[in-house]
Amino acid sequence: MSRIKVQTLKGFRDFLPGDARKRQYVINILKGVFESFGFEPLETPALEYEEILLGKYGAEGDKLMYRFTDNGDRRVALRYDQTVPLARVVAQYQNQLPTPFKRYQIQPVWRAENTQKGRFREFLQCDIDTVGLDSLNADAEVIACAVKSLESLGFKNFKVLINDRENLKFYGQGFELTPDKNVLAVRSVDKLKKIGKEGVLDDLIKNGFSTEQATFILQKVDSTKPTQNLNIIFQALKDMGIDENKFEFSPTLARGLDYYTGLIFEIEIDGYEAGSVGGGGRYDNLIGMFAGKDIPAVGMAFGFDRVMEAMESLNLFPKDLTTTKVLVTVFNMELMQKSIEATLRLRSGQINCEIYLEADTKLEKQLKYADLKGIPYVIIIGPDEAKNNQVTLKNLKNKTQEVLSLDEAITNLISQRNLDN
Repeated sequence: MSRIKVQTLKGFRDFLPGDARKRQYVINILKGVFESFGFEPLETPALEYEEILLGKYGAEGDKLMYRFTDNGDRRVALRYDQTVPLARVVAQYQNQLPTPFKRYQIQPVWRAENTQKGRFREFLQCDIDTVGLDSLNADAEVIACAVKSLESLGFKNFKVLINDRENLKFYGQGFELTPDKNVLAVRSVDKLKKIGKEGVLDDLIKNGFSTEQATFILQKVDSTKPTQNLNIIFQALKDMGIDENKFEFSPTLARGLDYYTGLIFEIEIDGYEAGSVGGGGRYDNLIGMFAGKDIPAVGMAFGFDRVMEAMESLNLFPKDLTTTKVLVTVFNMELMQKSIEATLRLRSGQINCEIYLEADTKLEKQLKYADLKGIPYVIIIGPDEAKNNQVTLKNLKNKTQEVLSLDEAITNLISQRNLDN
């Protein structure tokens, strides 16, 4: 029998406990901020009917989408983002949802991309969206929530780059682009940061624009000023307590997705060079494709893996993210029950603990196990401790220990937990 090569698919990853704890730390903070703004959780299936997703992201999105025929001969596709599934949910359950409908969604999406730093084929997206409001305050609130999220994660130097799709309607000087040609122009302009002006000029010409048209498009981008709507959004952001150094008008920002209709924005972090860590905008026509009527919407998504990478590079994770705080050792089989009783008492005090389940294991091996897992405290109940109704509480970080009653040990552990928090 041939041996199976043990490996993950390219672009797919396992997350061992150390990394999984960091991911959970970020998710918990994001959920807390999202909920503080009134956004509620939503989950959708990994698989959608292909027709739901196809044609909503442009030609590039269709190319990168995982699509296949299932065992029931249905054409299906893996979730490419969370905005189109949201549109499907709103159309399907529109009579059951409040207006406005404010939701957050933290789930994986799949794209058959060329893998590189910050890009994977399966990755987590964290979305917030407000559906049913055309108020520009809703646009500002989504940006404000994104800013507060990054601040809560510890980021200080970042910028929200903001533009309006109205600025990317290219007409004037004797020509006006058809909607399809305008989409092509926006996709080319979206590459400005990657390939520069000369590269965009070449790209536009390659896509059928004349040299005069391509030059005009770039000149228009360079000379664009904030729209009236953007000025209203900027003032609303200030009113919401957002430092004006945290956002700026960016006339070259395009965002390549086809469904945006107004506000668009991306977030860049100083010191992180892999690209934006999030972005979004207003998309007032997308949900109407499913609902049969126009329903306004605005939202944004964090690229979770890029946020994680940026936090790693800037050392923003707490040093101790260990979830198990105490290992209760087992001195021998005769004292196993004492150790079990200690774990029950610790858990009653909301202290995460683990008991070493294999009796008659040398204490030294149990201590090494705790150290390997990063468990900061160990409780030892030997014959002397059991006789005196006491425990030895050992701090593995500073190599100290003291003999206490179990109640005193629990009080000390709770006090330390409160200090850590």
